[in-house]
Amino acid sequence: MSVLVASLLLWGLTLDPATKAAVVFETKPSLWAEPESLLEPWANVTLRCQARRATLDFQLLKGGVMQELVHLSAPTKEHQFPLGAVTSDHQGLYRCRSRLRDGRWTALSNLLEVTGTEPLPPPWLSTEPVPWITPGLNTTLLCHGGLLGVTFLLRREGDDEFLEVAEAGQGREVTFPVHRAGNYSCSYRTHTAGDPSEPSATVSIEEMTTPPPPSLNAQFPEVLRPGDRATLICVAPLDGVHFQLRRRGEELLVPRSSTSPDRVFFHLNAADTGDSGPYTCRYRLRSEEAAWSADSAPTELVWSDETLPAPVLVVEPEGTSPATGSLVRLRCRAP
Repeated sequence: MSVLVASLLLWGLTLDPATKAAVVFETKPSLWAEPESLLEPWANVTLRCQARRATLDFQLLKGGVMQELVHLSAPTKEHQFPLGAVTSDHQGLYRCRSRLRDGRWTALSNLLEVTGTEPLPPPWLSTEPVPWITPGLNTTLLCHGGLLGVTFLLRREGDDEFLEVAEAGQGREVTFPVHRAGNYSCSYRTHTAGDPSEPSATVSIEEMTTPPPPSLNAQFPEVLRPGDRATLICVAPLDGVHFQLRRRGEELLVPRSSTSPDRVFFHLNAADTGDSGPYTCRYRLRSEEAAWSADSAPTELVWSDETLPAPVLVVEPEGTSPATGSLVRLRCRAP
């Protein structure tokens, strides 16, 4: 059983046949630089490419041009590309990839910049799970560098000193909890006396008393007749939330299903709902102190009772009295 399928089952979710066919496994490998000594990070460097699945073939590229192709005697998930002392010949942007069992190459890895000079190239900064904070939500900043085992530094715009300092140990990234809104960036240093790297791009964190609204989309036939079913899909900007379907401010308890922790499918029919809406949905973090999000944009369903409205019959040209013997056109218009 795949990790994704197992995770969905842990959420109490099911996969329909169409969803099973759409399951996609991540194949993109990871690439990082491993210096022999952090005191002299460019003196002796090895590039390490880590595949998602064991493979016989690895490829290293610089500036989009293949530098080395390796075919191994036994499958492995990782391969080392020694650079040695970094010179001007080694400087550039590197990626790697591995070969899948069907013979295709994977997508290219993350981009790794090798400069061989100070200051060190910048890391990447991202938010998990969303770029905002609200009561009940543990938002974090993830700072990811290209060198192994460095110390990461978090800065908030307007503060004179680094907000937090964290050692990556044997890793390439650290996670910083976020408790205040602001504009953040991170950098890293290889040793205590070393200068920080170039800072990452700035990430903005917003403080919200009410989480932003989800999206609500509908799947239903063009004409909903008795016995037909309609599906409303509510999608939140993060996983692991509790959803609610509403009509004119009141919760509707209707059958639901899901294929992903960030969305839910509400299944409707005329007997369950009584009228056409409008419908909205909202979500709440799974915490007692969490607030409900703002409501989604409304969606309306129109159910037919099989009674068709009367057509309209007009004479063309309209508004004139035709003379005897002249030709006129009668146009019957249905809605």
